[in-house]
Amino acid sequence: MCGITGAAWTAAAAPLDANVLTRMTTALAHRGPDDACYYHSAISPDRAARSIPELISLGKHPLAISRPGAALGHRRLSIIDLAGGHQPLSNEDGSVWIAFNGEIYNYRELQGPLEHQGHRFRTSSDTETIVHLYEQYGTDCVKHLRGMFAFAIWDERQKQLFLARDRLGKKPFIYRLEHDRLLFASELKAILQVPGVSRELDPVALNEYLTYQYVPHPHSILKGFCKLPPAHWGMYRKGNWEVQRYWAPAFVKPEAQATSVTEEQARDTLRSTLTEAVRLRMRSDVPLGAFLSGGIDSTIVVGLMQQLSERPVKSFSIGFPVQAFDERSFARLAAEHLKTEHHEQVVEPSALAILPKLIEQYDEPFADSSAIPTMYLSEMTRRHVTVALSGDGGDELFAGYERYRAVKLAERFDSLPRFAQKVISSPIWQSLPASTRQKSRRRRLKRLLSALSYPPERRYLKWVSIFDDARLPDLWSDEFHDRLRGAEPAAFLLEAYSECPSRDFTTRTTCADVLTYLPCDILNKVDIASMTYGLEVRCPLLDQEVVDLAAGMPLEWKMRGGKGKRILIETFADLLPPAIQNRGKMGFGVPLDHWFRGELSPMLKDVLLDPKSLGRGLFRPQAIEQLITEHVTSRWDHSYRLWALLVLELWQQKYLDQRV
Repeated sequence: MCGITGAAWTAAAAPLDANVLTRMTTALAHRGPDDACYYHSAISPDRAARSIPELISLGKHPLAISRPGAALGHRRLSIIDLAGGHQPLSNEDGSVWIAFNGEIYNYRELQGPLEHQGHRFRTSSDTETIVHLYEQYGTDCVKHLRGMFAFAIWDERQKQLFLARDRLGKKPFIYRLEHDRLLFASELKAILQVPGVSRELDPVALNEYLTYQYVPHPHSILKGFCKLPPAHWGMYRKGNWEVQRYWAPAFVKPEAQATSVTEEQARDTLRSTLTEAVRLRMRSDVPLGAFLSGGIDSTIVVGLMQQLSERPVKSFSIGFPVQAFDERSFARLAAEHLKTEHHEQVVEPSALAILPKLIEQYDEPFADSSAIPTMYLSEMTRRHVTVALSGDGGDELFAGYERYRAVKLAERFDSLPRFAQKVISSPIWQSLPASTRQKSRRRRLKRLLSALSYPPERRYLKWVSIFDDARLPDLWSDEFHDRLRGAEPAAFLLEAYSECPSRDFTTRTTCADVLTYLPCDILNKVDIASMTYGLEVRCPLLDQEVVDLAAGMPLEWKMRGGKGKRILIETFADLLPPAIQNRGKMGFGVPLDHWFRGELSPMLKDVLLDPKSLGRGLFRPQAIEQLITEHVTSRWDHSYRLWALLVLELWQQKYLDQRV
């Protein structure tokens, strides 16, 4: 796990300044605290160096502006081949260079065939395997990789830069295409070190952020910056930029609709496939452990780790003083059942303490408040291990979210006679107040009823939106609203639905979440939070073979009796105590509603109602004041909307006003 950055340029552009490359790489030091190294084709086309002065001292040619070139910067978190895995790394003759972030779990299995084809390995690292795969297969090298990755390969002979991102989007990749130059990095803050780079807010991205609570790919919050989507590669050559998709989960394949195996056979295959995925992810030359919440997914992963280990697995969980947000009892139950070496910590989540770090690390506005406990958990875990396995992906792949039950229920609504639909979706139900005591259940009911009259895809978007299509237009100022003409935030989700047109709608919804919410929210949240503390997190449930297996399963294997993950629970019942098998879904959250009526109430008003904030011209002041008043007086629960607005304004102060 590392941080990568760099650039490629045409013959018409000046090479990237070596000192700028240093600043770009240093901005990613938290992702790779163990080492820093650089490659610059215009200074030393056949060597890499640990420092810019060392790189310049290797120079055989003056910086030239008459030839294409590239520069790569790398910050390393040492996991595999501690002594020999330094990057950027090249092939035998120094004509192909790579900067790589991630882990390739099947690298040992790939090395033998490559050696048979004549490739010579100088290290025992997974990184070198990618270099030789690229030499052998070109852009198809990505199809051989089983793992999480974002990498840049400079091909000196072809004078081209090849970028690629893993199938599910576990590792981030952002780039900026300029005239005669391409800049790239693991995180936005690295590219912002380049002098003259514009920092203009993108209205379309902002509209999407307040819809989804994140900025979806390929957009970035700043104009001119893009995210390479999951399962895509890009090629920059002679100033031309090409992007192609190389993989899609089996949801979208016609053969996924039918199965020639029984459910019992599918359980056997699931057991062996996930066990192998866990085994591969336990390869490490540094201490390794696992997140353990006591939920179904993390308990299964830890249980398989324990079966594959000769010693107790180190497991980690955090708890909160507020019982509604505390999973420690379930985590302890799982740890005792599996006999792990369990570590836990009680934290009092303080928004005032963690907000500055959260704003700085996430680069873009990111309004999923569960980033806060994820950062606390990552910090605690890193004190004991360098690598942790997690259960991410189980909810999306095996229909675990409670909202899928609502989707299933809404399908029944769609089959009712028209008059019955009108009664159930009548606006009279929306006038019910959402008091503090009843807010959770009644809020969900109102949200369900309010969207029933919508087409199914837009209904789901309305349920998961922070600001839906009814609220968002009223938020914008007239001037900013004019800048959004033609913008359609729903397009991102609707496009994902279109990739799985012929399955049942609940399965289509899980597919849409795998393509949108999972990479843009869940995986982004975990990557940034964990890498803030130099912790690598691996996700066995998101192994491509597990994903394709789950994607091809019929919904009735996953959902029965209104509950999801049935095939997971039945397959791994020996690893799951009965109390965990039957427990409800508990979000990994923080008490936002209480914070905004207590600890954060003064800050909320000071920040959002400050003349500087209102003077940005984005929102109608009356709309902001109304949201705050309705929440503080407990008339409505606007906690997630206010959190999104607060994060946005603090981000603007940090990244636009202070110029990080």
